[in-house]
Amino acid sequence: METVLPTWELAVTPTVVISTALATRDFQDVHHDRDAAVRRGGKDIFLNILTTTGLVQRYVTDWAGPEVTLRGMDIRLGAPCHAYDTLTFTGRARVAADGERVVSVSGRTAGGEHVAATVRVAS
Repeated sequence: METVLPTWELAVTPTVVISTALATRDFQDVHHDRDAAVRRGGKDIFLNILTTTGLVQRYVTDWAGPEVTLRGMDIRLGAPCHAYDTLTFTGRARVAADGERVVSVSGRTAGGEHVAATVRVAS
């Protein structure tokens, strides 16, 4: 049996992009300097992988509750998530043969799928 997780929408402001990059000690200019990001082919500054990973974890733990243990995560990045995008998370959970829950997560923007993840959760 599958459980559909509630949708979560995050407005990705420049403050979100910059503050989370700095919080993860990622000082690459494409995460805080719009001109540098555009020079390198982007349309604006964009989320780093550590932030995206944390957002996937937050989405799953907000649904599963504070007592869960994340056992592992497989993550694949897709389209960049830029400042001013809305990042929409959806997910589906099922119970695996070993009793752990497996949560499939997708994070999408208007530009396409930003992240696809599989998160293994134990209660």
